[in-house]
Amino acid sequence: MRADCTWFREAKWGVFIHYLAGLPSADNPDATTPDSWNRRIDGFDVAALAAQLAEIKAGYLFITIGQNSGYFLSPNATYDRMVGRSPSRLSRRDLVADLGTALSPYGIPLLVYLPAHAPAMDPQAVAGLRCTPTWDASCWQLRPGSYTVAEGTDERLSVFQRNWEAVIREWSLRWGRTVRGWWFDGCYRAEQMYRHADEPNFASFAAAAKAGNAASLVAFNPGVKVPVVCHSEYEDYTAGEVANAFPVLMDSQWGLPKKADSYWGQPVQRTVAGAQYHLLTFMGPYWSRGLPRFPAELVVGYTKHVNDCEGVISWDVPTADNGAIPEPYMTQFRHLATATRKTGGFCYP
Repeated sequence: MRADCTWFREAKWGVFIHYLAGLPSADNPDATTPDSWNRRIDGFDVAALAAQLAEIKAGYLFITIGQNSGYFLSPNATYDRMVGRSPSRLSRRDLVADLGTALSPYGIPLLVYLPAHAPAMDPQAVAGLRCTPTWDASCWQLRPGSYTVAEGTDERLSVFQRNWEAVIREWSLRWGRTVRGWWFDGCYRAEQMYRHADEPNFASFAAAAKAGNAASLVAFNPGVKVPVVCHSEYEDYTAGEVANAFPVLMDSQWGLPKKADSYWGQPVQRTVAGAQYHLLTFMGPYWSRGLPRFPAELVVGYTKHVNDCEGVISWDVPTADNGAIPEPYMTQFRHLATATRKTGGFCYP
């Protein structure tokens, strides 16, 4: 049973923020310390960001909980018990909970991002969570020789999966209906890890994320895929990560040959194998950095194209340390709001 994606489809588009200790997918850990990380998190102005999102009539907000560095923006006792680091790299402040509170008066839904694996640049976390595959995990930036395979580790990483599900479950139960959806990155080894009749599998993974809110939406990212694919029957919407090749509508009235689907790929449409069609890409030159790479007309036109096909699109933008969206991106979002939202404001779900 998939969750109802009606509100997500009607939102049309939203904002995605990578708020991390370093740049997304950074190869090396930066100079962040637990103390400096807590100062950054404490300085995040949730009220100001919520006001910006309301101004541009954003349909929702995605924010990263953490990624490769092992610095996360919410506490988690299960994680700390398994990793055993003191002081913890998890923030004292629960920024997700505070963001949910700030967004609530505007009716803007909050969704979160989390990798499907342990933070690759934190060897202590990798070992403590038992994320030590016997196979080459370079796709996760866990390169051969960078970790020691733990005794009893199987091909499916069963112990790690159960550990990670427990971490996710704690967050989900705490946040409840505050979090409306999850986007899981790095679900590349699906045949090895998740496509099994017995747990741990995609079903138990999704159940952990939905423990606190059965209606929340879940997506599992297989990587950049054009055409966009549905990665599992247990995901409610497509992860839809795209970079420089943007899918478009294909209409049969054009008289295209039958092989057109295999040649050009899956068209933009309402669903893919039952999952709500969704795209995620960056508005700048890459994830969370630089200035807008497109003229506003392109952002508006492509967003409207996806929406006209009943798809949803998320635009990633950088932020300042205090969470503020830079003005060049706010300008583009204002154009987008004017072009896609009804006069008088958007009725948030």
